[in-house]
Amino acid sequence: MTGNPTEPSAPAIARPSVLSLAIKEKAALYAAYMPFLKNGGMFVPTAKPYKIGDEIYLILALMDDTNKYPIAGKVAWITPPAAHNNKAQGIGVHFPDDETGQRAKLRIEEILGAALRSSRATHTL
Repeated sequence: MTGNPTEPSAPAIARPSVLSLAIKEKAALYAAYMPFLKNGGMFVPTAKPYKIGDEIYLILALMDDTNKYPIAGKVAWITPPAAHNNKAQGIGVHFPDDETGQRAKLRIEEILGAALRSSRATHTL
């Protein structure tokens, strides 16, 4: 027999959920981006239940950009099923205060430019 049967097993560590989001047009990016979060964030449509603070690993693809943006963020917003005003069900992922979050935020704001100051409705507000 190998191993020591008296050793306690390591506790299971919950791994972050992995979500992919491909934004194909500027209007969709505007509707999903959350500039009001300190590090920026993105609304991700999903029917999977989450709680505020859950860790999410988001793989973001932006229109014609060949780069993918891997972001280890946290759930900061939840839009439940059957929300008011027919809002899409999903979560808001707050970008981390690190190089990956800053890179995604800068690229999104570069794409959106002046549209960031628009008063058009979004998925979040």
